[in-house]
Amino acid sequence: MMEDPVSPHTKASNSLIFIMSDHTDSSILPEEARKNIDKSLRKGKLIEVVSVIRKTMEIASRTKVNIAVMGDSGNGISSFINALRDIGHEEENSAPTGVVRTTETQACYTSSLFPDVVLWDIPGMGATAQSIDNYLDGLQFTQYDLFIIIASEQCSMNHVKLAKILEGMRKKFYVVWTKLDRDISTSVLSEVQMQIIRDNIQENLQKEGVQNPPIFLVSSLDPFLHDFPKLRETLKTDLSNIRFSGLIETLSQVCEEIINDRVTSLTSGTATEGFQDISGIQDPDNLEEALKAYQSLFGVDNESLQQVAQSMGKPTAEYMDIVKSQRCRLTIKKDGHCLGYIILQFFTSSQVLATYHTVVTLLPTTLDT
Repeated sequence: MMEDPVSPHTKASNSLIFIMSDHTDSSILPEEARKNIDKSLRKGKLIEVVSVIRKTMEIASRTKVNIAVMGDSGNGISSFINALRDIGHEEENSAPTGVVRTTETQACYTSSLFPDVVLWDIPGMGATAQSIDNYLDGLQFTQYDLFIIIASEQCSMNHVKLAKILEGMRKKFYVVWTKLDRDISTSVLSEVQMQIIRDNIQENLQKEGVQNPPIFLVSSLDPFLHDFPKLRETLKTDLSNIRFSGLIETLSQVCEEIINDRVTSLTSGTATEGFQDISGIQDPDNLEEALKAYQSLFGVDNESLQQVAQSMGKPTAEYMDIVKSQRCRLTIKKDGHCLGYIILQFFTSSQVLATYHTVVTLLPTTLDT
C-alpha cells in the first residue's frame, strides 16, 4: 500500500503526523501492566506474569517501525523498495522508477512481508539544488528507527558522510549495494568479485572512521539472488530488536525491583515473626526444605516451571536447568545466620532473577508476528 507523498518539511502534513504518531518508545511499560506484574509476582504466580508480559509484548509487536531508504540520486532507491516488497515496477502500488529523477518528495510504502513497517523513499542526495550539508540538516533523523543507505557503481563521499552521521547518532543502518547486474558481464557474480566490492565499501567507510555496518550486495532485478535473502532475515531480526529490546530491559528491571523488594520484606518478616509464620519452613537450617519453600513462594517450583514451559512451547528442561545451574553456585557461609536466611538472600541474584529474565527474553520468540 502506498501513502500519499509527504514533504519532509511540511510539519502540518496529516499523513506525516498520522504515520509518525505510532513512533513511540518501546521501552515504556504501561502502568496497568506494571501493577499486574507486581501483583502476580507477589503471589508467586509465574504463569500470570507470563500472561501479562505476553499481552504487553503483543502490543509492542504492532509498534510502527519507520525505515528511511536513502542514497545518491540515481542509485535505484525506488527500485530497491519495490524489490524488497517483492512487487514489480508496473504494479499499482509500486514506487515510481525511471531513468530520470522520479522521487523529489519523500513517499512511504508498506508491505505484507513486513507488517507495521513503513518504508520511506527519501529523495536522493543531489535530487535538489541544495548542498549535501543542507540536505542532511533537513532530514528528521529522530523520526526513523532504521536507515538503509543505497549505493551503486561507487561508494561516494555522500554515502560515507551519511553513514558517519548515523553512526554518531547511534542509529542502526545498513549499506546496500544495488545494481549488481551492472557490475558483471556474466549472469552469475563470483564470490571473489562480490568480496572485492564489499572490501571496497568497507575501506571507504573505515577511512572516515565508520566501523562495520551490515553490507548487502543485491540486484533489484532479482529479489531472491545474492544477499537479498540474508538482508530480509537480518531486517526481521532487527525489527524484533527495535520493538522488544527496550521493553525487555524495562521488564527485567521491573521484575528485579519487585523481587528484591519482596525479599527485603520477607527478610524483615522472618526477623520478627519467624520462618514458619512467613514461609512455612519448619527447620530454617534444612537446605532442601528452605529451597523448596522459596521456590514455591517466588513461583519457580517445578510445577510452575512446567506450566510456563507449556505456555511458551519450550522444553521444561530449559527452565529446570536454570534453577539447577544457579543452585550449584550457592555457597554456604552462615556468618551467624540460619540457612533459610542465607538462601533467601541468594534468591535476589540467582534462581528467581535468572528464571524471570529468561522468560522475559524468550517471550518475543513465542509470538505470532
